[in-house]
Formats: sequence, structure tokens, C-alpha cells
Amino acid sequence: MADYTYDFLVIGAGPAGEAAAMAATKSGLKVGVVDDTGSLGGNCTHKGTIPSKSIRHAVKQVIHYRQQPEVLQMASLPPISYSTILTSAKKIIPRKVAMHKSYFMRNRIYVHSGTAHFAGPNQVNVQLPYGVMDRITVKNVLVATGSRPYRPADVDFTHPRIYDSDTILEMNHTPRTLIIYGAGVIGCEYASIFSGLGVKVDLINTREHLLEFLDSEISDALSYHLREKGVLVRQLEEFESLQATDHGVSLKLQSGKRIKADALLWCNGRSGNTELLQLQNAGLQANHRGQIEVDEEYRTAQPHIYAAGDVIGWPSLASASYDQGRAVVSSIIGEPVRRVTDAPTGIYTLPEISSVGKTEAELTAAKVPYEVGRAFFKDIAKAQISGEEVGMLKILFHLDTREILGIHCFGAEAAEIIHIGQAIMNQQGAANSVEYFTNTTFNYPTMAEAYRVAALNGLNRLHRQ
Repeated sequence: MADYTYDFLVIGAGPAGEAAAMAATKSGLKVGVVDDTGSLGGNCTHKGTIPSKSIRHAVKQVIHYRQQPEVLQMASLPPISYSTILTSAKKIIPRKVAMHKSYFMRNRIYVHSGTAHFAGPNQVNVQLPYGVMDRITVKNVLVATGSRPYRPADVDFTHPRIYDSDTILEMNHTPRTLIIYGAGVIGCEYASIFSGLGVKVDLINTREHLLEFLDSEISDALSYHLREKGVLVRQLEEFESLQATDHGVSLKLQSGKRIKADALLWCNGRSGNTELLQLQNAGLQANHRGQIEVDEEYRTAQPHIYAAGDVIGWPSLASASYDQGRAVVSSIIGEPVRRVTDAPTGIYTLPEISSVGKTEAELTAAKVPYEVGRAFFKDIAKAQISGEEVGMLKILFHLDTREILGIHCFGAEAAEIIHIGQAIMNQQGAANSVEYFTNTTFNYPTMAEAYRVAALNGLNRLHRQ
């Protein structure tokens, strides 16, 4: 057994853990990291954001290729298999791992490659391969162990036709039909991916509308375009049972419906990776989904133990996790802590979705007087040139002060476009005004020009009143 002492120990080397480790070492703390994957980057790099978005990008290229006029004239098009797309997408992972390794090496941060558990409030043991153990004494700890797909006990995930969002990255065939149970962000993203490959998808939603946290107009647009691509969206349905054979799967819903397909992808929730940490030895406990409760500075019930990233639940975004990790270090060194509450949504469906600020429903419920400005991509020159004419940009602003209250985008590059509006929303006073977009000259042709068009549309509505 080897003994180590650190000012700050990070358990988990995903976005939150890496950001915290880098910030801490730059602040002069002696930092150690524990990671049990044997390869840095966390689930974000290996199981979540990077591979799924790489698959999406490859499918988008296939769709774009097949829409070209010269291609449409061909008598037949060769099929593109999921395994081919997956092989192409996975090529980015080693590059990302090498990049993460270089960060830790350059900053001389020692990584313990093993499984961590608390032996006390200030002691963490790391089980290494071949029965070896490291014993670590720490002043402060960050739990950033991420999450994994939730697996109910009555679904047999060992069956070769049943997948979750981790194991789908190992599927080596292309099903003709697919059931996706759970229509959250991950479910909707994979519905877009597989329908783009020509797979017939049944998307089972336990709620009345898709992604109900979105502005209703954006949610409706997503529903329309998924259905247009052949996805059958079934709302307000609940799981009852599942049967799987060598020939396919049969899903029975509580409504009495029976749906058959070649395979099923379970996308209904995630659980925090805390079951191996032995939190009770540190005087902590996780909730029924394995998540750890934290305060405004990401402290747990033990003030020197912090938690950040997916293991604390909402918003469960890689972008927010990076900022949360840095916020933890600010708390440790006594600097002001920024609680991450304004992260924009980034949903990588086809087309993609991004939003920041209030929705129309929220403003209506709060009785805030507002107006709407819209720009449809079919009217934007850059979208016409690129063939990405599906979508819109929507600006919500205060009727009297012109303050921007919310921005919602559906269409190509939405997650990029949103940051322009986000930057203006974060300005103080008169600088946060929809009129910024009419008083600023945008490059032409660009997708950013949609802001000027939407602003003019909204202000013209005021002039008609």
C-alpha cells in the first residue's frame, strides 16, 4: 500500500473533474486525480457527448449527400450501415483521450487509475489492478464520477437486442425497426440519428409533449420534423413489460399497445455513479438515483467534500460540468463562486435545438408583457446556399424596455448561433436590448443575420400596435 497526501483530490476525470483539477493546480494546490476507466475523458468522451455527436455528424453528412441533385438522379444508392457510421465516429475518441492526457502531464497531475472509495471523511482508498491499493489523505475532495443509463430490474440488458445509450455504441448491425423507450434529450437525438439512416423508429414518450422544458413552438417543430422523417411518436405511454427473442423484441405498454421491432433502445433516465464510493464512511448518502445533494457552492453535507457534474443531476450538461468544476475550486480558495444556472440548452437532434432564457409559457405565467420576433431560415441567404432551410430563430423581448428575455433556435448550427444572443442577454441595462441587432451590421450571407431579421420582425410588430 502506497500513501499519498493532497490538498485536493478529484474523483472522476470527465469535464467537471478535469476542469477542477486544472483550476486547482493553477491556484497552487497539490492535486491528485482518480479515474477508473484507464483512459481519461470520462463518459463525455467515451460513452456520451463525443461519440453520439460524432455519429450524428456522420449521419448528417449522409443525409446531405443523398439530397444533392446529382445523387438523386442515380438509379440506386448504396445503403449506409450503422456499424460503418460508428467506426467513423469513434476515430475521434483516441484524439480526445490524447488531448486530455497531455493536459494532465503538462500540469504534472498524478492520476491514480483505479476505483476509489471513502475510508473516512479525509481518507480515500484507491483499488488498483492486481490487488494493490493507494491510501490517500486529503483536505478537500470533489466527487465527479458522472452518471450511467438507468436500468430497471425487469429489463434484460444482457439480451443482444436490448440496448441503452452506452451499449448502443457497440451495436454491430443496422436494425430495420427500432423502439426507443424514453423521449428525453438522448431519446430524441437517437431517434433523429436512426431515422436519418432509414430505420423505422417508434419513439415512446411518457409525457404529453416532447421535451416539455422547451418553448412550445420549438417542441412542436421537433415533433413535426421527427414525424416527417418517419418517426412514430407515441405520447403519454408507460412501460409494462418487454419480451425479447432471437428474432426481435415486443414491448407491451400500460395502455395495452404491443409494439414489435428488431431492437429496443432504453433511454429513460440516468443514475449517478456513486454505488462504489462507500459514501457512508464519509458521512454522506446519495438519493435513489445515485445523485448527491449540494449547496450553492457545490458542497455536500461535509463542507470539505464537493460534488459536481452529472452526479448532482440537473442540468447534466458537459458545458455546465466544466464551469461547476471551476466553481468548486473558487470555493476552496475563498473566491466568489459562480453557481451555474444560465447554461444554454444544446440538443443535437436533426435539426438541432438550442435556447437560453425564458419560454413564452414562463413569461405568460409570470404576466410579463413581451413581444416575439422570428426569422425563418428559409428566408436567410446562407441557409438557402447551404441547403439548411429548415428552422427558425425566435427572440422574446420585453414590450416596454426591449430587454431580451429569451432566445430559442431550431435548425442548422442552432447551438452555435445561440451564443450571440446569450452574449447580449448578459449585458447590463440598455446594452441588453433587441435593438442591438438592428443597430449592428452582420456579415452577409451568414446564419447570424437571422438575429437582425428576427429583431426587425419583432420591432415591426410593436409599430403595428
